[in-house]
Amino acid sequence: MTAPCSVCVCTPEAVPYVKTGGLADVSGTLPRALSDLGCDVRIVLPGYRAIDRAAFHFRPIGGGEIPLGASHTEVRWLESRLPGTAIPVYLVEEDAAFDRPGLYGDGDVDYPDNLRRFTVFGRGALALLRHLGWGPDVLHCQDWQTALLPVWLRVEPRDRVLAGTATLLTIHNLAYQGVFPRDALPVTGLPWEFFTPGGIEFFGLVNLLKGGLICADLLSTVSEQYAREIQTEEFGCGLDGVVRNRARDLVGILNGVDYSVWDPSHDAFIPARYTREDLAGKTVCKTHLQRTRGLRVDPDAPLLGVISRLVDQKGLDLVAAVADALLGLGAQLSVLGLGDPRYHALFEELHQRHPDRAAFRLGYDDALAHQIEAGADIYLMPSRFEPSGLSQLYSLRYGTVPVVRRTGGLADTIVDATPDAVARDAANGFVFDAYTPDAFLDAAKRAIFAWREPPLWRRLQSVGMGQDFSWGRAAARYLDAYQRAIAARRAAVH
Repeated sequence: MTAPCSVCVCTPEAVPYVKTGGLADVSGTLPRALSDLGCDVRIVLPGYRAIDRAAFHFRPIGGGEIPLGASHTEVRWLESRLPGTAIPVYLVEEDAAFDRPGLYGDGDVDYPDNLRRFTVFGRGALALLRHLGWGPDVLHCQDWQTALLPVWLRVEPRDRVLAGTATLLTIHNLAYQGVFPRDALPVTGLPWEFFTPGGIEFFGLVNLLKGGLICADLLSTVSEQYAREIQTEEFGCGLDGVVRNRARDLVGILNGVDYSVWDPSHDAFIPARYTREDLAGKTVCKTHLQRTRGLRVDPDAPLLGVISRLVDQKGLDLVAAVADALLGLGAQLSVLGLGDPRYHALFEELHQRHPDRAAFRLGYDDALAHQIEAGADIYLMPSRFEPSGLSQLYSLRYGTVPVVRRTGGLADTIVDATPDAVARDAANGFVFDAYTPDAFLDAAKRAIFAWREPPLWRRLQSVGMGQDFSWGRAAARYLDAYQRAIAARRAAVH
């Protein structure tokens, strides 16, 4: 096995502290797996108002002055431990930046000063490491909010503490890049010489992710398929050329699942436990979901589940287009999510028309998410693009067979139930290619028809529930990536 190393995970969100998406799951669970492999790993987060300092036992450990363009500002540092571990977790506090509602915005609108806010975070994180006198082997940066750190470490002189620190930038979703007006650049402290097409400039704007893509010692993204896709014009979001230039320095590592949280054999959120060998509890969970969500209690109705951000990326336009046809096949639908108001209205209207066959809960409810995974028969995930995806992996463990589009991490994890794949015990779901309602409906129909053949369905459930997508596997690959980043840093120095 690759030797362990010291790693600072610098991230804009992490469970159990704050979460808007899968990035938080990665940042809160990967460090546990790295620690189990012997790494000295620590986490640094922005000091958002939403983080409960008392509940998580944060205590002040000092503060300092950081540069902010031509001026300076004071930050404070707090320390705690990741619950159930000895892993240090630090907050970078500055009231002007983080003492406000939300993480990136208030409601659906991003804060206009996010460049300043995440400059404060990044500068504060580097100052924290100097304060601690701890120069990690690797600074593992997550998404555009931390993409300035590799830029500063490349462009600006390094001190003794951080002289040997390598940088790995993980792209969780290339569509989110941190783009700001050019006149905001000075707050970063970067010279105008870096505001060029070969630097941080992007069609006359400042693009933080682009800067990180250029300057990080190594790049990673959250599945092998997505690593290939972001080098194409279709999925590259205008940065495909930059990614192709770094193709040799890009690795795809599929996200893992925290099975201590997501496993029906010990899930505290569901009304009955069950295992791959004994699925009786899943029937109880289905009845409970039907009853609590106002659906007709009917064991002969295939129950379809969706837990998602309600945005175009997730294929919700396809779900909307075929929902009536699926209900017409005798299926039921339970949707949980928050996002685009037009989808809020659409799924609420579907519920009003079919109150005993279509349920909709607006928002995010952790307990209900677990109950949908356990109670549904089929999980719908027809994403337009999906860098990694976690819901399809949760569904596999819960015996809830997924219907997915062949893209990103979905393509890497779900094997279509063709006769050959079923015969080889390789099939674990239903896959379609064309991003059209007809293609999605055809795959969903195949799933419904298969559900009505119990021996076939049990075989698909058994394959999925027996697969291991734990963080231990992913963490070992990250260790290899860290060593590559460290070697690249040493080569750059010499």
